[in-house]
Amino acid sequence: MLLSFRLQIPRWLRPAADPRAGTAERASAEPDPEELHQLVVEHGDAVFRVALSVMRDRSLAEDVAQEALVKAWLALPTFRGDSALRSWLLRITHNHAISTLRTRRAVVTDPQDLPERIEPVNRSVESTVESHLIREEFEAALDELDEMSRTIVVLREVEGMAYDEIARTLGVALPTVKTRLLRARRRLGLSLRGWNE
Repeated sequence: MLLSFRLQIPRWLRPAADPRAGTAERASAEPDPEELHQLVVEHGDAVFRVALSVMRDRSLAEDVAQEALVKAWLALPTFRGDSALRSWLLRITHNHAISTLRTRRAVVTDPQDLPERIEPVNRSVESTVESHLIREEFEAALDELDEMSRTIVVLREVEGMAYDEIARTLGVALPTVKTRLLRARRRLGLSLRGWNE
C-alpha cells in the first residue's frame, strides 16, 4: 500500500468550527482522523498514480498525493456528492499536482542532487536490466505526452475509469477525453511495441 500509515493531524491544521453553529454542529464540523485514514486506505494508490502521471517523479508524487489527501479530508464537509467521492478526490489530486508542477518548473535541480533508483536485490541481473529497459522505454513514451494526456491514460488504463468519469474528474469535455486518449494510444503505439488500442 502506498500510504499505509496512520496520520496524526496536529490541532493547528484542523479547521476551526464556526462559532455561530450549535454544539452538535461544531462537534461534527471538525474533521475526523478516521475519515483521513479511510481515504488513504481506499484511494491512496489511485491518488498516487494520478500524482505520478503529472509529476513524473516518485518522491514529488508522494508529497503531492499526501497533500491532496489532506486537502480532500479537510474539504470533506463541503463535498456535495455531485460526483463520486473517488472522482472528486482524483480531481483535487490532479489540480494540486498541476499547481505544484507549475510552481516547481521555475526551480532547476542539479542532476547530481536527484535520487538514485534502487533495484531490488533478489532479482537476476538479466531480469533487472530487462525490466529497467522496458520501464525506461515506457517512461520515455509517456514523457512525450502532455500532462493532461498522461493523466487521461493513467485514469483509463490503470484506474479503469469510464470516459465520462474521467471527463468529470478532470473538468474537460467528453470528446476531449476520447480524442486525447486516442492520440495518446497512437503515440504510445509508435513508441512501444505491443501497446493495444
